[in-house]
Amino acid sequence: MRFEFTKMHGLGNDFIVLDAPARDGLTLSPAQWRQLADRHRGIGFDQALVLEPPRNDDTLAYYRIFNANGGEVEQCGNGVRCLAELLRRRGLARNGRLQLESPAGRILAELGAPGEVAVDMGEPDFSPQAVAFDAAGQPGPRYLLDMQGQQAEFAIASMGNPHAVLEVADVATAPVDSLGAALESHPRFARHVNVGFRQILARDHIRLRVFERGVGETQACGTGACAAVATGVREGLLDASSVRVDLPGGSLTIHWPGPGHTLWLEGPAEVSFSGHFDLQIQS
Repeated sequence: MRFEFTKMHGLGNDFIVLDAPARDGLTLSPAQWRQLADRHRGIGFDQALVLEPPRNDDTLAYYRIFNANGGEVEQCGNGVRCLAELLRRRGLARNGRLQLESPAGRILAELGAPGEVAVDMGEPDFSPQAVAFDAAGQPGPRYLLDMQGQQAEFAIASMGNPHAVLEVADVATAPVDSLGAALESHPRFARHVNVGFRQILARDHIRLRVFERGVGETQACGTGACAAVATGVREGLLDASSVRVDLPGGSLTIHWPGPGHTLWLEGPAEVSFSGHFDLQIQS
C-alpha cells in the first residue's frame, strides 16, 4: 500500500506526518516503523505522527505518535506544533487557532507568522504517579537513584509524557548518552522516561539537551523544554514568566505563570519535503 507523507521538523527534531486511511486506520508493526525511521535505509525521523479523524465535534483531528524505535507514546510538543503548521498550510485553521486531540488529551494551537506556532501543553503534573515513577517514599521535588556507581539527582514532571530533569554545570560535557540511556530505562520508571540535562544561564534563560525515550538524543524536544522550565520554576530557580530554552537545534520559548495555569510552548515549525513510501500492511 502506498502512503503519502510530509517530512517536517521543529529545530531539527524531525517527523513524518501522514494521514491514516479513512476506512481501516493505520496498523504498522514496530519493525515497520523502525524501518521507516532508519536514516540510512528509510526516510529517517525521531517520531512519526499519524492524523486520524477527530473524536469530538469541536476538534479538527486526532493524532497518534510513534517513536523511532516503533513504540507508541502519549505526546510530542514539537510534533504537534508541526501538525498545526501543516494543517494551516492545508487551509484548515480557524481564526488562527486549532483544537487537536492526542492520547494525552486536547491541545490548543495558536498560529503566528508562517512557520511560528505556539501550543497550550496543559498544566505540568509533578506527581510520581503522573510519570509512572516508583519514588520509594522520597517526598520530592528532587529524587535520588543509584546509577552507574553514583547517585543521580533529578526532578520529575509530566507534560502528557514522562520527564526527568537533571541539573548540570555545562550541557556540553553532560553524560547525555550514558546517563540518559541508563535513567531512561531504569526499572523504577514503569513507562521509561525522557531525560533532560539543564544548565541554568539566567533566571529566564537555560540550555538543554534531551535523551528522548525510544529515540536517543535529539536536536530539540518540546515537552522536554516544558519540563525543564516547569521544574525550575517550581523550585524557584527560574522566573515564572517566559524562559528561553537553547537546544542543539535552536531556541524555544516557554511561558508558564506557575501552578494553576497552563504552559505554552512556542517556536518554529518547518516543512522539509513531501514524498511517498510503499509498505505491506498487516491484515
